[in-house]
Amino acid sequence: MIPKLIAFASKYRLSDVAGRRASHEGSIPIFGGVAFFVAILISLIFFSEFSNIIFLSIAIIIVFFVGMLDDLIGLSPYTKLIGQIISILIIISLGDLKIESFYGVWGIYKLPEIVSILFTVFVCIVIINSMNLIDGIDGLAAGTGSISTFCFGLLAFYMNQYDMSIIAFSLLGALIAFLKFNFHPAKIFMGDTGSLLIGLILSILAINLIRSGIKADFISFPNKGPFLAIVFLALPLFDSLRIFISRLFRGKHPLHPGRGHIHHALLRLGFGHRKTSVILFAYSVLLISLSFFFFQLNINLAILFFAIINFCLLYLPFYLYNLNNKTKK
Repeated sequence: MIPKLIAFASKYRLSDVAGRRASHEGSIPIFGGVAFFVAILISLIFFSEFSNIIFLSIAIIIVFFVGMLDDLIGLSPYTKLIGQIISILIIISLGDLKIESFYGVWGIYKLPEIVSILFTVFVCIVIINSMNLIDGIDGLAAGTGSISTFCFGLLAFYMNQYDMSIIAFSLLGALIAFLKFNFHPAKIFMGDTGSLLIGLILSILAINLIRSGIKADFISFPNKGPFLAIVFLALPLFDSLRIFISRLFRGKHPLHPGRGHIHHALLRLGFGHRKTSVILFAYSVLLISLSFFFFQLNINLAILFFAIINFCLLYLPFYLYNLNNKTKK
């Protein structure tokens, strides 16, 4: 399917042309996200219960068309945000999928209904846009999304949450197939059509894990769902948070686009697209592996130590780059 999308996008000049902030050269076809959309929708129709198909399908279709319109004609950030909020509210209202407790984070447990809804919307928007922001070099968003969906899907499978595992593994299959054409030098980009859709699916999987906790035959940590959701999404979440904080301290608009992401720092250190992507894939796997040492800790301590490790590792390439510049001078 993806070769056909490349041919179609090339024929009708549906391409992303390199600009000032782009990390690629030339004109690259977009709409790789169409493959994700088709894979997920087919899996929902043929393998999920009918009650779950409706709300998920509607939410996915809305985000898909928001991303597609943005790729085609360009939408304002507010228009995209409204589309995301509508899809999230559909998931909350029709699917009854929302964060109802903090499970001990900051000593908070049960949330009032309105707080639960607002916080769920906030979390979903953060995840969706974090994935959108990390889609900056060839293969990075697809590879990072693959690692996250694999972890969410595997855990859901072992917890007998088969609908969630089907959603995760259908997206995983599409992402792996897409990586063949998106790894440097990329033949196609996923565009906002793809990155927003990945973010929506990951937000659904994250909320489900936060709600259910970790309850399988071989392991049980009912209150560690929030921690593990953060772990599985560590790279996009902490990189976006680091940029947000950094821009605030420098007096810049926190949502203004730029070249301050971790992948930009690695590129400036001389790593190409391939090496940068592989380094960040290894970073994600390393963090997931390290997280198991924190499971016996109080959830607040676990999140705190994990956050400190993340921020230290994320700042390392910037420190090395600045050190290298000072040495040259």
